[in-house]
Amino acid sequence: MTATVRPSAAAEKALAKITLTHPERVLDPDSGLTKRGLADYLALVADRMLPHVTGRPISFVRCPGGTEKACFYQKHIETKLPPGIGSVTIREKEGTGDYLTIDNEEGLIGLAQMGVLEVHPWGSRADDVEKPDRLIFDFDPAPDVPFTSVIEAALAMRERLEKLGLESFLKTTGGKGLHVVAPFRRGLDWPTVKEFARAVATATAAESDRYVTVMTKAKRTGKIFIDFFRNDRGSTAVAPYSTRARPGAPVATPLDWREATPALDPRHFTTETIPRRLAQMPDDPWAPLLKSQQSIGKAALKAMKVG
Repeated sequence: MTATVRPSAAAEKALAKITLTHPERVLDPDSGLTKRGLADYLALVADRMLPHVTGRPISFVRCPGGTEKACFYQKHIETKLPPGIGSVTIREKEGTGDYLTIDNEEGLIGLAQMGVLEVHPWGSRADDVEKPDRLIFDFDPAPDVPFTSVIEAALAMRERLEKLGLESFLKTTGGKGLHVVAPFRRGLDWPTVKEFARAVATATAAESDRYVTVMTKAKRTGKIFIDFFRNDRGSTAVAPYSTRARPGAPVATPLDWREATPALDPRHFTTETIPRRLAQMPDDPWAPLLKSQQSIGKAALKAMKVG
């Protein structure tokens, strides 16, 4: 018999405080996920999700009427936000903007009331948004590319980063791709990190004609786009354990590298299956990421001819 997993005490306390209007409203018709179901799911994953979103500028994808109606993107503060949602003032091209942040369990679980189906944090923290701390590579395959090829691409990136002295971590995106993420100690600015990411992606793409690093759709047929553009000021990537505003309520799921085999099927990870996964895998495969003290050092920058 599979063990059950429960929300943390803090998450259960926060869940009890949340007021949901129309809790029975279906947000995803394919899975039947309701606002109440989303709140319960967020409470369950709060301990694992919060360390990757608190203290960072955040963008949301909101679907208050469910995915069958219009969804919209929100990154700035507005009125009537639930407790636990804060803000950070960030310089923009013209003036400044007050960007959303998630402060605690109540803020995260309260997203259900707002119909938030996607959470996208920045790659930097709110206390110094100009100094990123995560390197993110998004492997986005063309429709005719098998997922096994995406796995091979992610493994190739892992090997390249290891040669540069960087440990990396893997997650599904809740779609047809994979993210490879390497944390690093803050110090470099956005232009340097983007240049480094571009160099790493370009070097990886040069190893196979199956990869491209350009966004042009016409050049991506039959290939995997190695998207390094997420390593730029203001860019975001879907958070670990975030749902997606797609049929079936898929979840962007952290993986152990040992799961990167031909048997891996990203469609398996949904709000219905994640509770069982958490019960079966009590050790968070991304826990080491949160403790990492690695840096993008001078040797790595020199190897990629950056700076």
